[in-house]
Amino acid sequence: MSLFWLAALVLFGLAEAVTVGLTSIWFAAGALAALLATALNASVLIQIVVFLAVSFVALLLVRPLAQRFINDRHVATNADRVIGQEGVVTEAIDNLSARGQVNVSGALWTARSQGDAPIPKGAVVRVLRIEGVKLYVVPAGSPASVPDGEP
Repeated sequence: MSLFWLAALVLFGLAEAVTVGLTSIWFAAGALAALLATALNASVLIQIVVFLAVSFVALLLVRPLAQRFINDRHVATNADRVIGQEGVVTEAIDNLSARGQVNVSGALWTARSQGDAPIPKGAVVRVLRIEGVKLYVVPAGSPASVPDGEP
């Protein structure tokens, strides 16, 4: 069984080196623990239990921490700075026909109305949120566009 666990350790290690995505390192840790159990003359059943237990615990404890540092897919774009700003409607906003465009700080954005009410071209709007590449807006001065605590 020593050769089996050693081969498993090498294969899981190679698979991890090829994928570099934290896909099999947990099993390599389990195979190493099972190899140590073999060195201590543990039965095959105990070796398998040690392999499964160590692999599972390594997955549960280490993966969330590792993912935070390795695969941080959140890319800051400074797009959030348009939230709360005012812009001018350059193409009438109509949610039903999926049309609308707003100019905010010199940048053109696809826009949708927060409610389903159309907003005409030339109207001044306030940005409430961003979803994907769309701004959700309301007419400036409407109750939904005034932040809490302001008159």
